[in-house]
Amino acid sequence: MNEANIMKTTMGHFPSLTFWALCMAMLTASGCMVGPDYVRPQTEAPAEWSGLAEAPKGQTPIAITGEPDLTQWWKQFNDPVMTGLIEEALKANLDLKSAEAVVRQARASRGIASAALWPSVGASAGYQRERTTTAPTDQNLFQAGLDAVWELDIFGGLHRNIEAADANVEAAVENMHAVQVSLVAEVALDYVQLRGYQQEVLVAQQSQKVQKETADITRKLFAAGFDTALDVANADAAVATTEAQIPVYETAARQSIFALSILLARPPADLLQQLSAPAGLPVVPAHVPAGLPSGLLRRRPDIKAAEAQLHAATAQIGVATADFFPQFSLTGSVNWNSNLLRTWWNTANRTFGAGPSVTWPIFQGGAVAANVRLQEALRDQAFIAYQKSVLTAFQDVENALTAFFNEQQHRTSLSDAAAANRKAVDLSLTLYTGGQNNFLTVTAAQQSLYATENALVQSDCSMASDLIALFKALGGGGESLPSRADTTKDARL
Repeated sequence: MNEANIMKTTMGHFPSLTFWALCMAMLTASGCMVGPDYVRPQTEAPAEWSGLAEAPKGQTPIAITGEPDLTQWWKQFNDPVMTGLIEEALKANLDLKSAEAVVRQARASRGIASAALWPSVGASAGYQRERTTTAPTDQNLFQAGLDAVWELDIFGGLHRNIEAADANVEAAVENMHAVQVSLVAEVALDYVQLRGYQQEVLVAQQSQKVQKETADITRKLFAAGFDTALDVANADAAVATTEAQIPVYETAARQSIFALSILLARPPADLLQQLSAPAGLPVVPAHVPAGLPSGLLRRRPDIKAAEAQLHAATAQIGVATADFFPQFSLTGSVNWNSNLLRTWWNTANRTFGAGPSVTWPIFQGGAVAANVRLQEALRDQAFIAYQKSVLTAFQDVENALTAFFNEQQHRTSLSDAAAANRKAVDLSLTLYTGGQNNFLTVTAAQQSLYATENALVQSDCSMASDLIALFKALGGGGESLPSRADTTKDARL
């Protein structure tokens, strides 16, 4: 006899099971939900970014109106190589894959929580051969049975647990988006640093070339008796000092390539051939929308994750509160016992039972009340963490805006200084070759030019890095996963 026939036969003798099932459905539908309902915290946001208000006039390429579309902000730099690296990292990065696995874990935990609303049905069967003192001959005993338990969620403890599980799924999804935001920014920063180091190598090589030419002039003047051995030594020292900087920049550039390779889940040297050739820094876009502070609360994944964790902690108070109340269940069982295999399923060998049951923890030494207080304390901690995440987000944006605008002024001054130093080098070298100036003036001018040109490269790198930090602070790049719909979907009852 198969399971369907067994259940059909059993239900035929248990019309009350249908009655109890209907009772369970009605009780569950009309059950209350103990514990506090979650209310989204009301957070006041500044009316505008202070960094924009304090920016120098005529040096503010940031648009403050409208909500920015930061889904793929890296494309605004118009650097195909950087875009390709970021897109590959979004597919291959190991930290992001780990975060996706955490989302699947949270969804599976939610499935476990929702399963508690359904009846638990189990089957058992066994065979035993025994002998007793009253019956010295061996006897067979065949046993089989079906048992079912259905807990009625009268006070909503199970539903609160599912509510918490739903919030945990949302938190895991937003944490995954936060990992993605950090990943995109880290790839972009490493790429900008790589190109910055490569540009510093080029500046050093160009300065070294000029210094070598000056050293050759100095040696010729010394041979003609118009210069001293000290000037020759100083010229050679300047060449060697600049040359000593090149390996340092090359080492940093190669380490940046290694870091990019790891972010793309590749061996460290895998990108050397692709990225070793020098290239210019990504061009900072002319206009970048910053949006309003209030939009940050809806866009930053770490804020949304903190809010979801607050929701989950609030729901857990209801789970703990439900332990104060009795738990009602419907139980049913049917068993067959026979000492002969051929009569195992006969009606005479069948026993069955069904009915409600209730359990109520009358005294547990205050454990239930302590658990409620514990969950309330965890809720308070989650609320404080949410408040801190909001304030940190505002601070991140203000820091990035301030750094970006100040770096603009810094670069303007460096550009003027570099232009003046170029003129100083040309003039001092002309005067030196004409015998109207000493070599120390030439050396000082060349060193100043090298320093300002190198600082100018670093400033360009800092401007791009500050803008990347701004995109990260605004939560940009957190919603571009191709698999986001599949990863975040949640099966509801």
